[in-house]
Amino acid sequence: MTPNKNDSTRRAFLTKQAPLATAAAVSMTAVHSQAEDTPAKLVFGIVGCGGIMSLHVQGLVNRHDNVEIAWLCDVDDAQTERMSRFVREEFQRQAPKRTRKFEDVIEDKNVDAIVIATPHHWHAPIAIAAMRAGKHVYIEKPISHVYNEGHAIIEASKKYGCVVQQGSQMRNSPVTDKAAKLLEEGIIGEVKVARAWTAETRTVAKPLPNSAIPPGVDYDRWLGPAPRHEFNRHRFHSTWRMFQDYGNGEIGDDGIHDLDMAAWGLGVDRLPSQITARGSRMMLHGHASDYPDNMNVAYEYDDGRLLIYENYPFTAYGIHGFDNGNVFYGTEGYMIFSRRGAFSVFLGPKNKPGPTEGQAIRGSRGYAEHMHEFQTAIRTGSATKANAQTAHYSCALVHLGEIAYRTDGRLDFDPQKEQFINNDKANALLTKEYRAPYVLG
Repeated sequence: MTPNKNDSTRRAFLTKQAPLATAAAVSMTAVHSQAEDTPAKLVFGIVGCGGIMSLHVQGLVNRHDNVEIAWLCDVDDAQTERMSRFVREEFQRQAPKRTRKFEDVIEDKNVDAIVIATPHHWHAPIAIAAMRAGKHVYIEKPISHVYNEGHAIIEASKKYGCVVQQGSQMRNSPVTDKAAKLLEEGIIGEVKVARAWTAETRTVAKPLPNSAIPPGVDYDRWLGPAPRHEFNRHRFHSTWRMFQDYGNGEIGDDGIHDLDMAAWGLGVDRLPSQITARGSRMMLHGHASDYPDNMNVAYEYDDGRLLIYENYPFTAYGIHGFDNGNVFYGTEGYMIFSRRGAFSVFLGPKNKPGPTEGQAIRGSRGYAEHMHEFQTAIRTGSATKANAQTAHYSCALVHLGEIAYRTDGRLDFDPQKEQFINNDKANALLTKEYRAPYVLG
């Protein structure tokens, strides 16, 4: 979808579910400390130097994390040049090596971990190749472009003993920690329904004609496993999210954050058994996107619990005061929760106000804590809260919802076999074709 003002600011460069410990966390070879109180320096490779990666790198720099940024990789030379200049001026004397090929980064035996923030269609191929080379991976959300890529990432993490952390930063926010304690204590009783929403104004992006490839860009490699297409400005930086070839629409961009927290609040450790989805062109008429401008999906679990996702393009006022948020409905009350770093509790039939996040941690969104957990897991072999299995449960909601929308609107799903029941068309969409030579490992 077309980025809003907050997205642009975020991307400006200088501006009760316990974690599931995967086999990777148990079997991996940790990077040991150089001294009892001084952790070993980790060598990072950065793949994808625009958008959210700018925020990640700025965080590493501002916090003086004990890492070396050895590589910068992007198919657009302007992106790596901009980031290299910042790293040299603000963080380390030695300039990172620069490349358009992620293979150069993972072939460097000195690199401990890869941070991946490319368009979605590149997440799994790069992550799996990196793990095959023994690199730990921090993968921006969603870790998968299609459902079956989640399985491939889980298996690679187990096979090669690598840490995986999806960029679901609120999993590590102090706000989430405080809310978790209240939910575990049963403040709102047993949570039966979770609701997630994305409610932000969007504008129409009119179709544009194809044009020449910009200088310094390897567009064939940018396309990678996606179908061949002539260069189009909409199919490049930022607005690639509008196209099914590269992204997952609003539900897989902002929506995955709120779906992830809905799954967390509901306490689900499984896949849904029924999915109902609808979407339409409500107001963005003439929009270039492959996706609807609004979408509503209901996921029912085999124990009767319900998770609901809603996305609207017109609500500048947000819902319950938040453009992105959740409500967890329990038998004794409900909790309004937002990844903007806030929550409120309301109890009993008269909605008596209960605890909130409090001034001290208000607005905390977990970026520093999430990256710190990733680094600690590499050094010590501890678990990550957004590991491959947990990430797959959340990303699956994106993919299952999208498949229901594109097929029959209502689908039955077998959580054990991980297949739709009696629906070959829907099952075919659990995977995709990869353009050679950019295949999944």
